[in-house]
Amino acid sequence: MICKFVRMAAASACAGLGVISCASGHASSSGVSRGSAAAPVAVLTTISTFNSFVSAVGGTRVRVESLVPVGVSPEDYQPTPADIARLHGAQLLVENGLGLEAWLARTIENAGNPNLRVLVASDGLPTKGGNPHLWMDPELARGYVRAIRDALAKIDPADRDLFAKNAQAYDRQLLALEREIAKQIATIPPASRTMIVFHNAWQYYDDRFGLRTLGVIELAPGQEPNPSYVADLVRLARANHVRAVFAEPEYSPKLIQTLAESAGIKTIEDLYDDSIGTNPRVHDYPSMLRYDTGVIVKALGGR
Repeated sequence: MICKFVRMAAASACAGLGVISCASGHASSSGVSRGSAAAPVAVLTTISTFNSFVSAVGGTRVRVESLVPVGVSPEDYQPTPADIARLHGAQLLVENGLGLEAWLARTIENAGNPNLRVLVASDGLPTKGGNPHLWMDPELARGYVRAIRDALAKIDPADRDLFAKNAQAYDRQLLALEREIAKQIATIPPASRTMIVFHNAWQYYDDRFGLRTLGVIELAPGQEPNPSYVADLVRLARANHVRAVFAEPEYSPKLIQTLAESAGIKTIEDLYDDSIGTNPRVHDYPSMLRYDTGVIVKALGGR
């Protein structure tokens, strides 16, 4: 049996229902039981943030890279011939889904890799208004880790127990991270727990930790707001005594600076979500959320 995930990479593969489908056939090298001397599973993720999950579960039994470079937005990324070549040689692709990677289906098709297994990591998790940034909530990130554990075990059943043990250990880390963040957010004065953001990546984080996303500057990727909409955000910021407007380094600072100057508030331009950073302080998922939390808490008057 060859078990393949949600969407197959080649038209000749049989399509299934639900999260996993199976089709009879001769076992390929990517699906057979692997001994400890076998090569690591070749994994591609769409965004660098997910590399932490794969590495934590797979350890030395995986080799993981991301398609979208560090510091680049996945929502308007333009794939390269090198990406197609990497997909052609990969065994597992971890994508988010929910429209985050609109360019991906054609890229997979062009890669022509019938053995590629595609894991849509957000499948089965609760979503809010189609917002794809579920991983920003550590509780939901635990679901990504479980899905990756199961996907790796299908490809490399000989290391199933190792993947389960590693996933369990990382799950404990994520639970501790959630408690740590909640404790820091609790130091922000309740009246100051509001954010205006450039990019609506913070809904799940804010909902988990009791913050409020008061407004979003960019309503769709690459779509600049009109002046009347910016004026409305300025009024909201003033009326709610918002302390800062937040953005990520990959976006142009022009719009947030305009809004911040009009509202008389600070600009914070170094939060991370779709991508980890080149700075060692944000080299993986836990360090990214710790860094983001520290920046948010300081900007909103916490300690």
